[in-house]
Amino acid sequence: MQDQRRRAYRVTDIAAQSGLSRATVDRVLHGRPGVRPETAAQVERAIDELQRQRTQIHLSSKAILLDLVMQTPERFAAACRSALEAELQALRPAVVRARFDLGEHSDPARAAAALERIARRGSHGVILKAPDHPEVSEAVRRLRAAGIPTVTFVTDIPASGRAAYVGMDNVAAGATAAYVITNWAGSTGGVLLTLSHSSFRGEGERETGFRATLGQLAPDRDVTVVTDTDGLDETMARAVREALRDSPAIDAVYSIGGGNRAILTAFDEVGRRPGVFVAHDLDADNLELLRTRRVTVVLHHDLKADLRRACRLLLQAGRLLPGSPVSLPSQVQVVTPFNEPAALQLE
Repeated sequence: MQDQRRRAYRVTDIAAQSGLSRATVDRVLHGRPGVRPETAAQVERAIDELQRQRTQIHLSSKAILLDLVMQTPERFAAACRSALEAELQALRPAVVRARFDLGEHSDPARAAAALERIARRGSHGVILKAPDHPEVSEAVRRLRAAGIPTVTFVTDIPASGRAAYVGMDNVAAGATAAYVITNWAGSTGGVLLTLSHSSFRGEGERETGFRATLGQLAPDRDVTVVTDTDGLDETMARAVREALRDSPAIDAVYSIGGGNRAILTAFDEVGRRPGVFVAHDLDADNLELLRTRRVTVVLHHDLKADLRRACRLLLQAGRLLPGSPVSLPSQVQVVTPFNEPAALQLE
């Protein structure tokens, strides 16, 4: 401890922070005998406090600019933008601003172009929801080479050199959906499984977890897949109408990629109602559908907590906060009309 502490802080500063004398602090730092364990611990606490204050002073002198780049339906993009803007205040003493590049269609070339623009104009970090595509991976690698870290959000791009991934364990989420459907709608019948686009790795992982668990719990249930709709109402409604026409046994829905109003409209048009409907994310649409019992459960992760973590991981990657960025999955919450997160009622 002696050399590191002497280089980092003056004995006078540690003494003032700890309330001990300079002589006592000096004995602790040099490992001399006759120091009580609680005194040594008091010095350690003082040094930790000085380190935290140094980090705050360092951050308070910087204006930090982060970029949120997402390809997702507008309803989810709006929820994420609102959540990020709310969390920027929690990053004080740093002054953090955000820029937004939000599009509704899965388009690797457009995502890569957005990342190239960020590389040219500079940024302290990027939060990214985009397809797992070589063109996007290469753009993330170029950002990293330019000293701009990327955190992938909701759906991962693991071969890109991103700093970390933030979001739920998508395989576990899919398995949870299979469990809910099997226990609430039985082991026979058909399941409509909808994705926004096959290029999103997270959605593919949800499908993988769902199919594997459904195969164990209800091997007689057939799965009808609707994909590449971008989760938009018009394209989703058209595709679901066709699926319901071709598969009259469908009595359950696992909606991975959104467009849930359109899915339910298609059911209404043919005079059917799914026995169980599992959706993702408590955006404004899904919250209303849950409250009116049109959706059975929503698999939810706290967007504010996730985006707060994404920001901190970017600051760690940029050496503006101590520690190294680590990917940890968010907790999946199974939300019914009776256990709506209390924080949503305050918004």
